[in-house]
Amino acid sequence: MRLNKRSDQGRLRSTGSIGNGRGKAGDVAAQLDRLLIQGLDPFQDLSGEDLDDVLFHARSRRYAKNATVFQQGGEAEAFYVLLDGRLKVVQMTADGQQVVVRFVNPGELFGIAAAIGRHDYPATAVAAAESVALAWDMSYWPALVSRHPSVATNALRMVGSRLQEQHTRVREMSTQRVERRIAHVLLRLVRQAGRKVDAGIEIGFPITRQDLAEMTGATLFTVSRVMSAWEQSGLVEGGRQQIVVRDPHGLVRIAEDLAEPSGKKAST
Repeated sequence: MRLNKRSDQGRLRSTGSIGNGRGKAGDVAAQLDRLLIQGLDPFQDLSGEDLDDVLFHARSRRYAKNATVFQQGGEAEAFYVLLDGRLKVVQMTADGQQVVVRFVNPGELFGIAAAIGRHDYPATAVAAAESVALAWDMSYWPALVSRHPSVATNALRMVGSRLQEQHTRVREMSTQRVERRIAHVLLRLVRQAGRKVDAGIEIGFPITRQDLAEMTGATLFTVSRVMSAWEQSGLVEGGRQQIVVRDPHGLVRIAEDLAEPSGKKAST
């Protein structure tokens, strides 16, 4: 569910600072309105009174672009729901390489380490754009799922969906050429955050070629070569950390390794 930025900020009726980009966030002194989370997937089965109970334990936080919400390996002190903006979830491998695991979209639960039996965060979450989230102390998670079992059910469904997506990405990286992998990633981002613009469909948050490289297991050089070729052929349009997909059907043909209408394979 896409949230309305202006109305949601009004419902917070808050004053506060924005994270400074060095790992600190502004705790927002706010009177929280149940409409902030009503209809969001994690809380879709709760009554108005139940929503008020959940919000009683929450606090709102704002994060500037590039601010760190939590660090991989850090003590899992809180879990969150993203209200607005976009977060990038990254992991560092044993040999020091950074991998983009996924992006968190508005309305999603994240940081629920307790739900998977962890006491630390398995990855780092960074604001890809200025973002607003609700946070709860991790100690509240057992009480939350005990009082409202549907939240646990919805969280399990969400974790299962993310696991399935990771399995798909592993299969793609193991079996597909790099052009197909990049096309699949762009199409997933379009489905998650695409918005219509004059030139096509814009991915609605900043994303770099380095991000694409980390999401596809490719080098920055390879991703730049592929994206430059696609820009020249009219498939995509690039800008400063922005990507517009001009020919979604063309990307689908590449992703699925389909023949061009003329009978030729999509160019690589």
